[in-house]
Amino acid sequence: MEDITQLLAFEVKKEMADRYFGFRKRIEDDTVAYTKRLDQSVLELENDIGTTLLRIYILLRSKQLIRAFTDLTHLPHDLFYDKNSVESPTSYKHIFANQQYYGLTRKRRFRNMFFDTYTQLSDHIDSYRTTLQELTEEQETIREEINIFYRNNDIDSIMQLIRRFDSPDASVISTMQPAGNGGPDQGLSCQMRMYPPRPANEILPLIPALPPLHTIRRELKKLADSAFEINKDLDLKELTRTS
Repeated sequence: MEDITQLLAFEVKKEMADRYFGFRKRIEDDTVAYTKRLDQSVLELENDIGTTLLRIYILLRSKQLIRAFTDLTHLPHDLFYDKNSVESPTSYKHIFANQQYYGLTRKRRFRNMFFDTYTQLSDHIDSYRTTLQELTEEQETIREEINIFYRNNDIDSIMQLIRRFDSPDASVISTMQPAGNGGPDQGLSCQMRMYPPRPANEILPLIPALPPLHTIRRELKKLADSAFEINKDLDLKELTRTS
């Protein structure tokens, strides 16, 4: 009878452990995947949106024109603005690398570059906003998974119940109710406590979608033409030339 009781106790403990740690590992894996994707989104934000915005700032050059652009597009003022990059020609080659350069006149080529860069920025922002929404939903799912986990798994009660199984008195099998809260297991509970990761919108900025190009093309053309007059020394042919 004692062997059967011990076998039963072992199987019950194993099932409890498998359920507890299996569910916990799924949450931890989801959290790791979320964190990696969040870190990747930070890099993409800087590399895609940041670099493309710098290209627009360089084309506009004037602080007044840049402000007019952000007002027109409802972008945060000075988003990714870097005075050194905008005013230092040594950084231009990198920022304009792999860009298309076309048009019959220098002014037309400048304008085309500006419009193309705006379209690229709009696409990057749309992709970023989609990713931010997906990350927000992932974080909310993880948070709800953790809430469900703790509603169904009380580590203090589980440990107390396991101790009852390990008691030399086999009769405890018939009284499987866990004891009340309290005791040294609470320290273990605190140590093993899972918390949801930070929401994506606390780490990544909220960026509004850009107006479609056709709706503000006239205004953008005026900005581009004004920028060309103060930016005639910008050699787009040289900057976009591949080595």
